[in-house]
Amino acid sequence: MIALVIAGGVSLLVGLAGTPLLIRWLQIRGIGQQIREDGPRGHITKAGTPTMGGLMIVAGAVVGYLAGHLRTGPIFTRGGLFVLLAIVGSGLVGLADDWIKISRQRSLGLSKRAKLGGQVAVALLFAWLAHNYANVFTYLSFTRWDSLRIGGSPIEMPVWLWFVFAVLLIVGFSNAVNLADGLDGLAAGSSAFVFGAFAIIGFWQFRHPDVYQVPQGLDLAMLAVAMVGACTGFLWWNAAPARIFMGDTGSLAIGAGMASLALVMNLQLLLPILGALFVLITLSVIIQVASFQLFHRRVFRMAPLHHHFELVGWPETTVIIRFWILAGLATALALAIFYADFISLGLID
Repeated sequence: MIALVIAGGVSLLVGLAGTPLLIRWLQIRGIGQQIREDGPRGHITKAGTPTMGGLMIVAGAVVGYLAGHLRTGPIFTRGGLFVLLAIVGSGLVGLADDWIKISRQRSLGLSKRAKLGGQVAVALLFAWLAHNYANVFTYLSFTRWDSLRIGGSPIEMPVWLWFVFAVLLIVGFSNAVNLADGLDGLAAGSSAFVFGAFAIIGFWQFRHPDVYQVPQGLDLAMLAVAMVGACTGFLWWNAAPARIFMGDTGSLAIGAGMASLALVMNLQLLLPILGALFVLITLSVIIQVASFQLFHRRVFRMAPLHHHFELVGWPETTVIIRFWILAGLATALALAIFYADFISLGLID
């Protein structure tokens, strides 16, 4: 437990103390966000705000995770290290995208093909390492590795299908968090809820190894706590009015972290509930595009969904806080489902 506190505390301090230094460094070099011309008009005033703040989220997570292992007891596990690799690798893809935006003074960075190719490469590498060196199950799972059954047997996917599923989950959630990163503090605050739930579940899996078959539970919980601290420390400076944006550097890393944790912890189908806000925002974009393509009509005033509510007349802070509430309720529901499944096993008198 103390190791978890150390991991979270150190990552929080890195975010709190390191982010203003990054802001100053970016301001000196004139590195600021380019705002899309087709976005909400109220966002034009945000042009020039320092971006690439996700560097501090990734750095905070790495330093916090490493610091948690300085205490005797916790050990590094392959599962934990591979999740960290997915976070760092996806962050680097996002960093390349952000750098092209600011260096070429445009709102678009990497081409869609290059960006997707980078994300798929990171996801494939993670899936290959997790399957071959971390003994991650290839069962289709909800709350634990054998929670879904057909004819009394767990649903085991062919290795190739699990690889495809893993890549889709990582790429999909990376882009989902990226879509949610449109208002000050929305993505960082909502992500802290999700990683907090992962930390609780990871510790529970550590305490009940025979049930969950996740020997790296404590290590994964430590990494999740480090992500909570990193997101929260960054949020201090990213809260409205934001002094810095996380950019794709942060959003892609966060999304990859959520998906890779779900894969190693056998929570693939629980992830859409844990991250329901990100799923909802992504669905709003899909619905908007499909409706316009098929019927030449828009369902929302603007997609993603948070921009719709801005145009309806909600102040930005109102949208953010209400979406945070939805994110918190979703994670609470997911934790309740996870615990209810444990109770159904009859292990508590």
